Amino acid sequence: MQLPSTKPTLHYLDIGSLGRGEVIRLFLKDAGVEFNDVRYPYDDTWPAASAVLKEKGLSVTGHVPVLEYEGKILTQHLAILRYLARELGEYDGNTSLEKYFLDAVADVYNDWRIQWVNNLGNVTDKFRNEVVPDYYNVLARFYAQQEGPYLLGERITYTDFVVYQSIDNDSQIGTLPASLPEPLVKFKAAFEARPRVAPYLESRRG
Repeated sequence: MQLPSTKPTLHYLDIGSLGRGEVIRLFLKDAGVEFNDVRYPYDDTWPAASAVLKEKGLSVTGHVPVLEYEGKILTQHLAILRYLARELGEYDGNTSLEKYFLDAVADVYNDWRIQWVNNLGNVTDKFRNEVVPDYYNVLARFYAQQEGPYLLGERITYTDFVVYQSIDNDSQIGTLPASLPEPLVKFKAAFEARPRVAPYLESRRG
């Protein structure tokens, strides 16, 4: 694995383990990449902080996450994860078909995420009882194509991180189904047992 020569800096909101910034943290932790973790309060000071990010050229939109990495400014969480996977030489597919497969599942996640954000603070019955169960059933069919525990079998990829983040985020807002399909139960257990991920998850609980 080709680790960065300088310490990256992650900019995100101080909202605990929710959202798009946390999946980048999980990825960097798993890869053994040390990084500076800059968190902005999500309160009435955020609009001014967002404006400063734009003024400094750190974010064209003023949105986060932003990752400063080897002199480059990276935005958009899925694009950041794909970039890191390619730079590190791990966490991506080895063939065009594998890369397509991972991107396709990431798109399924992104469709879920849009609806998850729209339901924050006001969860609809449709989201809880239809959208979420359908989402995990679709994911299970993807995971069932391999022996597991990950999408490509024994090798973890960037898409596994966003899938885990969706499971965790649904759990936090009380919309995770009481039981997940078996392929996802297997995946979740394997992910949470990863040597660099497990201590970090434990520190979050503390």
